Amino acid sequence: MEINAIKLIIELARNYNVRVHIVHLSTADALPIIAEAKKDGVKLTVETCHHYLSIKNEDIPEKATQFKCTPPIRDLTNLNLLWQAIKNGLLDMVVSDHSPCTSDLKCLESGNFMQAWGGISSLQFDLSLFWTQVKQHGLSIFDINKYMTYMPAKLVGLHNVKGQIATNYDADFVIWDPHSIIHVEPEMIQHKNKITPYLGKNLYGKVLKTVVRGHVVYDNEKFVNKPNGKLIQNVIKDEII
Repeated sequence: MEINAIKLIIELARNYNVRVHIVHLSTADALPIIAEAKKDGVKLTVETCHHYLSIKNEDIPEKATQFKCTPPIRDLTNLNLLWQAIKNGLLDMVVSDHSPCTSDLKCLESGNFMQAWGGISSLQFDLSLFWTQVKQHGLSIFDINKYMTYMPAKLVGLHNVKGQIATNYDADFVIWDPHSIIHVEPEMIQHKNKITPYLGKNLYGKVLKTVVRGHVVYDNEKFVNKPNGKLIQNVIKDEII
């Protein structure tokens, strides 16, 4: 089903000369199709998610519905091929696809995969998840910036103010300890329903402070009380990516 959907989107993009974006790619079987389309000049960008890069289906316990997502998590061979596509630049960005839900929707008691909510909660741990895997695959913090900040900002037309630390850019950054190890426990999870497949995992990299447009919004496990969100207008054009 995933392959057919990707083929359809690429065909439409090719025939009508429009820009398209493939969300949460899970299957490595689509990589040759994506590579051919990009080689032919199709205006195509593709993202994958942290769970497809950090979890293999061989490690999913029976009835552990906290691992259910759509498309599904696949095997180790598939995971390694996705990482190869990250390394060679075929994939454009890595995202959370953060999808929290209540325990009843996740069917934790029954373990019914067919009825369980299809989504994984990970937003709080995405930087640590990617950094942990990046270290194992020979990439660097510069790759984190590219795949998690610059390319997403470029996709939505905000790369003139977001996605890097530079003059005239918004001062958005984190202060973190890349060597610190965090142990994922329910008590530390910030989203309301403490359901995630990463419980009990050890991850590298602890965020100490988060700065948004020059203002500290998170400081040593505490959030500031005053919201300071801002509507941002983009400059999307077909030639952005």
